[in-house]
Amino acid sequence: MTMLFRYGLWPGLLALCLGTTIYGVLHDSGFLLFNIAYLALAVVLFFAERALPFERDWLKNDGQIWVDLAHTALSKGVAQVLIVVGAVFGLAENFAESGLNIWPTEWPLLAQVALGLVVIEAGLYAAHRLSHEVPLFWRFHAVHHSAKRLSFINTGRFHFVDTAVSILLSQPLLFLAGAPIEVFKLTSATTAFIGMLTHCNVDMRFGWLSYVFNTPTLHRFHHSKDLREGNKNYGENLVLFDLLFGTYYNASYRPPVDIGIDGPMPDDFLGQLAQPFRNERKAAVTPADISPAGQS
Repeated sequence: MTMLFRYGLWPGLLALCLGTTIYGVLHDSGFLLFNIAYLALAVVLFFAERALPFERDWLKNDGQIWVDLAHTALSKGVAQVLIVVGAVFGLAENFAESGLNIWPTEWPLLAQVALGLVVIEAGLYAAHRLSHEVPLFWRFHAVHHSAKRLSFINTGRFHFVDTAVSILLSQPLLFLAGAPIEVFKLTSATTAFIGMLTHCNVDMRFGWLSYVFNTPTLHRFHHSKDLREGNKNYGENLVLFDLLFGTYYNASYRPPVDIGIDGPMPDDFLGQLAQPFRNERKAAVTPADISPAGQS
């Protein structure tokens, strides 16, 4: 029964959150019900991490809780609400009529959302891989990887520039194709829910799901200091492009508990925002610094 519970927990929580949001979108209360579902998921994961932790060491306070929440408020709040909800959703309505008009609007809504996830994943994968392989982009992405533990709390630990790059490389693909606003809302909601589930410190099992979705197991390898593991699993929601481009990694052994970066990263929020812009040589953290030995 315990094992069945662990296999069903991840898809069950995702299904409940998405079901609530879909109901809201169809009844003109999508924003409200999405936020209720998102906060409810956070509460559930807070208790699940303590009742069924994957790594007990990650339950220790790392002194970054308020910093992580500040990043979430700025990066996810300001960037996604203003850019996605304000700009992209507005553009979606316009491009639905003047764009390429190739979107299969006659499909059932869930099928359109599934297609939308594949479309935006192309941009999200590209943005994530660039953030590891291009030193300029890595400067900003290093803020996320500087976390020394994984928890639902640091889901939004992203430099706002890093978030903006991901949005600009993914969302325009949808409105250029003429996708309706409901697809924008539900793909964005799915990304938010999977993001929190991906980072949570809960001992769950995934089986075949790890060959479709970005699951916590895959993302724990992605946060490894060893580049052979850390420069893998770039998918945000899906692992389709990781499988296509040879960056998928899922070993049978336990992912490392010691995560983070070797390069410098201030402990305070404002210092982390300023870190990528610093000119001193030691601030130029590169992807190689993920690895203890700087191996390639």
